[in-house]
Amino acid sequence: MLSLPPGAAHLWYVDPDAIDDWYLLAAYHSVMSPEEATQQARFRFAEGRREYLVTRALVRSVLSAYAPVLPREWVFVRNGHGRPEIAGPAGAPRLRFNLSNTRGLVACLVAKDREVGLDVEDTHRRGETVSIADRFFSPFESASLRRRPAHRQRDRFFDYWTLKEAYIKARGMGLAIPLDHFSYHLDEDGPIRISFEPELRDDPARWQFSLASLGGRHRVATAIERRPGEGTVAVEMFRCVPFEDVPRGR
Repeated sequence: MLSLPPGAAHLWYVDPDAIDDWYLLAAYHSVMSPEEATQQARFRFAEGRREYLVTRALVRSVLSAYAPVLPREWVFVRNGHGRPEIAGPAGAPRLRFNLSNTRGLVACLVAKDREVGLDVEDTHRRGETVSIADRFFSPFESASLRRRPAHRQRDRFFDYWTLKEAYIKARGMGLAIPLDHFSYHLDEDGPIRISFEPELRDDPARWQFSLASLGGRHRVATAIERRPGEGTVAVEMFRCVPFEDVPRGR
């Protein structure tokens, strides 16, 4: 098994489109629960079915890298806002995880005894970006975005968007938290800083954030809970193929 130190978080990621080994894909099917298999079958297109399959294989294999539990033995439930959490087996370690997927990338962030949030976005995707900032960002963020040169606004949009998604997922509340009730201060030197409207009743010192780009196409953001007085939580990233690069448990 792998070691996950208390002051660290590990981020595992995979390109689902690069996995075409029938043996691996069959193994992924074999570890899904009946409910997951049913959900996978609901996807209309093969691309969505493969992405879901790889997502489930990734989280199950990653968790088994840190615990003597076979991938198929993990049991999950969703909280009241839809975030998946570990419900079994009995005696499993206190791991926290978060998942995110987009075209060409599936990722899983895992840590011990702390809340974590993760978002990945395909920056090449079609659709509105900067034009919707005023609807979803705080006034401070929208103004900061508009001050940037036009050719740099789209990149900054994805910085804000992924960070916002990572935070609301770390809180486990999704869009129950209004996106315009907190602001990121990205034009400052040093660590990424956040501020909250009083209604959110959260402490900026409680959170650590990171941004990264993968392959020039994907933006990755993390939100990691810090304990009082704790320093920086180290975030390590691992490219992998489930069941090839990640241990499989006992």
